[in-house]
Amino acid sequence: MASATELRDADPRLGRRIEDFALRDYRGAERALSDWSKSRLMVVAFVGTECPLARLYVPRLAQLSAEFAPRGVAFVGIDANRQDSNTELLHFARVHGVPFPILKDLSSVVVDRFGAERTPEVFLLDAERVIRYVGRIDDQYGVGYQRARPERRDLAEAIRELLADKRVSRPVTEVAGCRIGRARPANPASEVTWSKQIVRIVQEHCQACHRPGQIAPFPLLIYEEAAGWSEMIGEVVTQERMPPWHADPRYGHFKNDARLTAKEKELIAQWVRDGAPEGDADDLPPPRRFAEGWQIPKPDQIVYMTEEPFAVPAEGVVEYQWFEADPHFKEDKWIKAVECRPGNRAVVHHVTVYFKPPWQGWNLRLNNRINLFGGFAPGKQPIVMQNWDGTARYVPAGSTLMFEMHYTPNGTPQTDRSSVAFLFADPREVRRQLSIVMVANDRFEIPPHADRHRVNASYTFDEDSLLYSMSPHMHLRGKHFRFEATYPNGRREVLLDVPRFDFNWQFDYMLERPKHVAKGTRIDCIAHFDNSAANLANPDPSATVHWGDQTWDEMMIGTIAITPAGQDIKAGRGKPVVVGGALPSGRLAKWAILGAGATGLVAITVAIRRRLQRRERWPMG
Repeated sequence: MASATELRDADPRLGRRIEDFALRDYRGAERALSDWSKSRLMVVAFVGTECPLARLYVPRLAQLSAEFAPRGVAFVGIDANRQDSNTELLHFARVHGVPFPILKDLSSVVVDRFGAERTPEVFLLDAERVIRYVGRIDDQYGVGYQRARPERRDLAEAIRELLADKRVSRPVTEVAGCRIGRARPANPASEVTWSKQIVRIVQEHCQACHRPGQIAPFPLLIYEEAAGWSEMIGEVVTQERMPPWHADPRYGHFKNDARLTAKEKELIAQWVRDGAPEGDADDLPPPRRFAEGWQIPKPDQIVYMTEEPFAVPAEGVVEYQWFEADPHFKEDKWIKAVECRPGNRAVVHHVTVYFKPPWQGWNLRLNNRINLFGGFAPGKQPIVMQNWDGTARYVPAGSTLMFEMHYTPNGTPQTDRSSVAFLFADPREVRRQLSIVMVANDRFEIPPHADRHRVNASYTFDEDSLLYSMSPHMHLRGKHFRFEATYPNGRREVLLDVPRFDFNWQFDYMLERPKHVAKGTRIDCIAHFDNSAANLANPDPSATVHWGDQTWDEMMIGTIAITPAGQDIKAGRGKPVVVGGALPSGRLAKWAILGAGATGLVAITVAIRRRLQRRERWPMG
């Protein structure tokens, strides 16, 4: 065994003997550390009911308890979050099937004795109740990444080594998780309070997600909720992880820019330093009101992905799922608002919906991403095109819908039945057809261990157009994405630069006002991928990576939303077109260019143009 001095050199908490303490569990029963005096070893795990990583790992702790309890290892959980009630703890334990007691540390005395900082953080105590291991449970899940399976079961290894009277080979590991919401005294003289300043920042920048039924894991509607998360709020704001926004501010102006101002950041930092004071209730603004249900106006039609819910397992990686649904469009439709809605936000990472014209086949590699309709993902907003002066999407009669679903298990078995809603436009009022162009490259090869592999794709405008938004899409190895315009006169301009791409947040970067783009302008999409071990989200640094649907594969897509600048369908200037075929029109279809080879790209483009000029429909598949 290592000496206490050697342990403390690795981490001050190692070698610390935990004296007896007593706390009550969520049922009100008092339990003391000495109740487990006959156990050879003891695992103390700090948990929180709303922390996403704690939710994932509590079932893992239950499995470890079943594995090692017969060998004299006891498990106990401690919740030191001021914002977690006993009722919430009871529900948490029931939902996750926790077989060991979870105690409530109301005054933060015990959490301070251990020196715990995050949930889920575990401490392994020997027979003398000396800390011999501190850190994570294993390395499968972290902030912003997950592996298909753990590469090292750190806690299990430490238990086995101690049971064999060996030295713990790795006594300290880094913990990823939520900051523990300790009970802390607030500075009563602080000029910065929840009621006076902080609630207004939270209403403006946080509550759209941090409220019941939305994507965020916990609400931030009232003081008691925010105070418990104050240190975590301070951390993610300082690190610019929240509010999520990844565009370089040097390029472009976007109406959905979520960044905090420097003053707002300092107010939050001061509030956290002062112990998160509540302030005077008379200073509170009215609660922010949010639309209930659908965020778009009342839909004309709702289409579900399936008749029966899809079952999502408790753990592991779920491959992308595809579902075809028939909206029974008996006539051509113009759609001015579309909203994709997850049936179960706890496990739906994203929903993407495409439409398939009746003459179009279905080829998973090529065709499945031609007619993009809309989607849901963290950071995305519903597409409301009536705000764009008579702009709408065109869908021919007989089209079906294709749902692409990405699920992320959360620790308990779940089900989902997602849907999409439409608000139809009066065809007589439509002026412009919005086209979603996917500028993509599906012919790349990312070498093993490459930390900045470049992949390009481009699109050239065949007519003067208006550009409304841009959206980059890559998977877990995505590192950097840039949209760059080269104008007919040779001038170049960066339209959008995302230096730290994050797969967990799929933004549509919506320009403050539509940008006029001249015919002949080329949009270059430039992506970089990190296939090295330094990328913690990387599923396998040794793999050679190609295009594929699953998150361990990669994609390179730059999506742009555009309309013809001179089009006015209402006034008789221009008619609608659709990829895979066209209505009579002299205008070329907007095509999702797939493929990096110049010969193949030109051949595809020319074939499309010739068929459209002959006003033929092009069956594809």
